[in-house]
This record gives sequence, C-alpha cells and structure tokens, in this order.
Amino acid sequence: MTQPATPAGPPPNPERIFNTFNAYQQTAALKGAIELDLFTAIGEGNDNPEALAKRCQASVRGLRILCDYLVIGGLLEKEGGRYRLTRDTAVFLDRRSPAYLGSAINFINSEHLMDNFRDVAAIVRKGGTTRDGDSALEPEHPIWVEFARNMATLVGPSAEGISQLIDARNAPEWKVLDIAAGHGLFGINVAKNNPKAKITALDWPNVLTVAEENARKWGVQDRYQKLPGSAFDAEYGSGYDIVLLTNFLHHFDAATCRQLLGKVHRSLQSGGRAVTLEFVPNEDRVSPPAAAAFSMMMLGSTPAG
Repeated sequence: MTQPATPAGPPPNPERIFNTFNAYQQTAALKGAIELDLFTAIGEGNDNPEALAKRCQASVRGLRILCDYLVIGGLLEKEGGRYRLTRDTAVFLDRRSPAYLGSAINFINSEHLMDNFRDVAAIVRKGGTTRDGDSALEPEHPIWVEFARNMATLVGPSAEGISQLIDARNAPEWKVLDIAAGHGLFGINVAKNNPKAKITALDWPNVLTVAEENARKWGVQDRYQKLPGSAFDAEYGSGYDIVLLTNFLHHFDAATCRQLLGKVHRSLQSGGRAVTLEFVPNEDRVSPPAAAAFSMMMLGSTPAG
C-alpha cells in the first residue's frame, strides 16, 4: 500500500495531537488552582509546596504536582524549588488585583456550557446546539445570572472603550437603552462618564437584579431603571440617543438580527446611534485567533449555530 506523501520539513510529530487530547486537564488544573486560591497564596509570599499546602489546606505532594504542571503550562514560574506568579497571573488571577478575573471560570466552564461540547460531531451535523429545549436562550435561563455575577471584571476595558468611542464625557443629557444588559457595566460606565445620562437596562428580571446591584455599587442608581423582558418582545419606547447591543447579536441568525436592528432603529431619535461589541474575524475566518475561534462556541451553544 502506498503511504500518503508528507510535506517537506521536520518529520511528523504527534505531540500537538496528544496535547490536544489531554487539554481538558489544563482547564481542570486551572479551575482547581483558582478554587484553592493558589495564585493569591503565591502572591502573598507562600512560594514553596509546604507553605502553599498549609495556606490552601491541601497535601504537599498534590500542591507540588499542581504547581509544576502550571509551570509547564506557562501560568507559574519556578526557580530553586520556589514558585512565583507570571506577569499575567499576577494581574488576572491574584484575587487582590483589581483586574482579577478568576471568577469568570464559573461561567465559562459551567456545566451547562461544557455540556454543549460533549458531542461536537453531532452539533456539526446539525449546524447548531443539540440541546433542544435547554438552550441558554430560553426565557430567564439561570446561566445568565452566573454570567452577570462572574464576567463583569472581564468587560471593564471594553466598557470604558465604548464610553470613549461615543465620547460620553463630552455628551449632553443622554437617554440610553442597554439591551441584554447582564451585569450592566456597559450602561453603568456610560453613566459614570456622563453625569447627565439616564440608563434603561433591558434583560430578564433575575439578571436585572445583578445589574441593579452594580448600579448601586457605582453610585448611578438614581439614573438607572430596569426594563424586564425579552429584547424581542419588550416595548422599548423611543427617543434614545444611544442603544447598546454588547455581545448579543452573535446569539442569533442574520434574519433575526435584522429584525431586532429594525426595532432598535425605530427606538432611536434622529441622529441617535446603536453601538455593538462583537467578535469579528477576518475574511479568512481563521484570524485573529480569539475572534475566529468564537464561531465554535456559537456553533455548540446556539440554535442557529
């Protein structure tokens, strides 16, 4: 039998394939480290297995193996038997950091989202999620409360970026609609930058509870009102200067998005603007990696894929 031709260059190496086979262990190890508060413990100065085991209430051998594994994965550094945080983990995984985003794993690696990818062959055959009747897009699905509580710190830079993009600081009194507000930080950030802005947050009632908590936390609750319901069914009203559609349109097919955007357009006053935040790949559909790879997330988690 003739062997298939191989490209010129180094001989074939199955390492990447085996690493991908075992990639679930990387996710599990990071989740476990966050649950043990390992990165915070190292940031506090506990830099050896014995000290870490005492601080994290775990076995010495278990902590050593976990830390070594994280060193291999580039999430820790090791020298002379002592561990230290990398620049990234110091900023994003030490709980004392204002940019801490470890809580995001509670949503990103939730059982519901992980279960979407138990059978990728099936979702590829179908062209969308196989979880009929249990889609995250069902009314008042509890996963969006998890999203609102755990993803807020992740979007801080994007929320500030949108406020700068629309020049909120130098704007007049604004009427703003925040669709699928979630944690509410996009509308709240506009209100922080523009003391005359009044925000209407639209989402499911259980999710708006979290947004309202954040509005109080940031001191804009007197200019923050809730509009409970579906973005497709709720009556928006009219005369909005700004409508925010952040990380929302990617859940729906093109026809549904056009329908929604028509409704948004009718709610705007003359000269009003709709602002969206999305994962947008290049035309090759494989770059940039983070934006392009998001297509797989949507394929497995939304009805239209």
